Amino acid sequence: MITRLLVANRGEIARRVFATCRALGVQTVAVHSDADAAAPFVAEADQAVRLPGNTPAETYLRVEKILDAARRSGADAVHPGYGFLAENAEFAAAVTDAGLTWVGPPAKVIAAMGDKLAAKALLAEAGVPMLPSWTDTDEVTDFPVLVKASAGGGGRGMRIVRTADELAEAVASARREAAAAFGDGTVFIERYVERGRHVEVQIFGDTHGTVHVLGVRECSIQRRHQKIIEEAPGDLPPGLHDRLHETAMAAGRAVDYVGAGTVEFLLAPTGEFFFLEMNTRLQVEHPVTELVTPAGLDLVRMQLLVAEGEPLPAHRHYPATRGYAIEVRLCAEEPAQGWRPATGTLHRFSVPGVDREFGWLQRSGLRLDSGVVAGSVVGVHYDSLLAKLIAVAPTRAEATRLLAGALSRAELHGVATNRDLLVRVLRSPEFAAGEVDTGFLDRHPEVFDPLLPADQVPLTALAAALAGAAHRRAIAPVLSGLPSGWRNVPAVPQITRFAGPAGDEIEIRYRLDRTGRLVEWSGTPTDSDAVGSASAPGVALVEATPDRVVLDVDGVERAYRVHRVGPAVFVDGPDGAASLTELPRLPLPTAAVAAGSLLAPLPGAVTRVHVQVGQRVTAGEPLLTLEAMKLEHPVLAPIDGVVAELPVPTGGQVQTGAVLAVIDEEDPR
Repeated sequence: MITRLLVANRGEIARRVFATCRALGVQTVAVHSDADAAAPFVAEADQAVRLPGNTPAETYLRVEKILDAARRSGADAVHPGYGFLAENAEFAAAVTDAGLTWVGPPAKVIAAMGDKLAAKALLAEAGVPMLPSWTDTDEVTDFPVLVKASAGGGGRGMRIVRTADELAEAVASARREAAAAFGDGTVFIERYVERGRHVEVQIFGDTHGTVHVLGVRECSIQRRHQKIIEEAPGDLPPGLHDRLHETAMAAGRAVDYVGAGTVEFLLAPTGEFFFLEMNTRLQVEHPVTELVTPAGLDLVRMQLLVAEGEPLPAHRHYPATRGYAIEVRLCAEEPAQGWRPATGTLHRFSVPGVDREFGWLQRSGLRLDSGVVAGSVVGVHYDSLLAKLIAVAPTRAEATRLLAGALSRAELHGVATNRDLLVRVLRSPEFAAGEVDTGFLDRHPEVFDPLLPADQVPLTALAAALAGAAHRRAIAPVLSGLPSGWRNVPAVPQITRFAGPAGDEIEIRYRLDRTGRLVEWSGTPTDSDAVGSASAPGVALVEATPDRVVLDVDGVERAYRVHRVGPAVFVDGPDGAASLTELPRLPLPTAAVAAGSLLAPLPGAVTRVHVQVGQRVTAGEPLLTLEAMKLEHPVLAPIDGVVAELPVPTGGQVQTGAVLAVIDEEDPR
């Protein structure tokens, strides 16, 4: 029996496993890098062992360090979570060789399924349908195709190729990313199915030969081949669930599967489905399966019991469902900026209406599985996943509405997230109609727009300005009883300038009378005409405190929640949220940056430099590749010109705002 469990992972999945351990009375051990020393999962563990260093290669990917932590802490079992070493057969073997209980499939199963090419060959013999694939680029004649990493998943090392001219570079890039993520740069090429849907079946096996199917999940809404919205039981054609169940069962039995696993399929528009891969671990999206099971299954509990040798019930029919569940992955990233990862301090993290964290819900409601709390620091070393929010309700439509509503009202301050995109997807007519596939985001650029309309930004900035004035009145050492923003010279308005959410400057001018009534206002981007004016009746001030402003707009009261951290002002209103920065009245001089400079959007490492100083480039041409948060990010030329400077060599580390390249618009020759 397991008495003390070490989780060889971090963030949300470590907290998820610890929650089940507390319910079972199992003691817990966390391992953590220096960057994660103050993370919530470390504080929640009964014991914690430091892994010196910051990067995954220095810490969570070091087998000897994990085993030493287990020995020093007295752990008798290891749970790998997902990512890092979760599907590493050598790690699984090393854990069992050390006399510890491994919470996962046997090493031989991980090895067999971890090599995607070998897995395809093995399962094809069991009758599992396969897509044609190649390892030699010269054999590829029909396009489009998909380049895939043989040793891993999660979308890393994956590239869509539509023409023969793109194939060689796509293969080289995929190999680099796969080698960085999995330590193995082997890739293969597979036929790409347009408008395909990504569906998967949760399976579970024990050491006594029983393999159960626990239902289907729909995971087609993806960015960069990584899932961001998952559903269960999935809105699929009649009869397809049973066919998927049978095929997944055959795959599990073919490899004598033990523990939690997922068989993933690509569903073509024709109704055919094909094997993609078998993930030999717990999936990120496992909560949607838990929440639609009538028995209230805890998949982590099942993992621990199976690892202890307990048998699964022989005849239970798990796929019976109750209601519908949808999960979104809330990530620190900027979708409209090419999914650029975001970093910083999460000053506030609050989701309204959450019924439970990391657990099953008896009725409709919201579950939150989060790796962060208010005050958490989001760095560059790890995946951008912050949290998962899951809604369960009697129908898909009800779950969608509940989830979108909670997300739209969440207060997420200090780090850019994909929240607005998730809400727009959930509220789109196509999603409501079940018209989803892996190319959904490519076909719907409108979902990349922020929730807050551009014409509402000045009104939001007005609320920020009024809250700021109320804050200054509240802390004023003298005359604090005067109305906020009141002046003895009524012709001169108050002026507050902000850097807006799009990087532009917004100037707010407003004037209050001696009773505190708003008599006029204007919100004007500094480089355009006024976009809002209250000189004519329309906007009235109802209430203004440092953290709440209520405005009457054409007879409708609109409440704005305002949170200030230094010059940063976060405003959550009825139409959406905005992050503003109050600008100083008398700004200090700053160092000039050369015209044509490309600045690093976040800290990272330059992995490749594609051009040379003096080389002529065209707009959109790759200049260099920046690696951050385990993904490659191309830096493209913004204009036609000549490369004047490349100050950072290959392998160089940069911080946010560092100059990566300088492009001269005019050719000096």
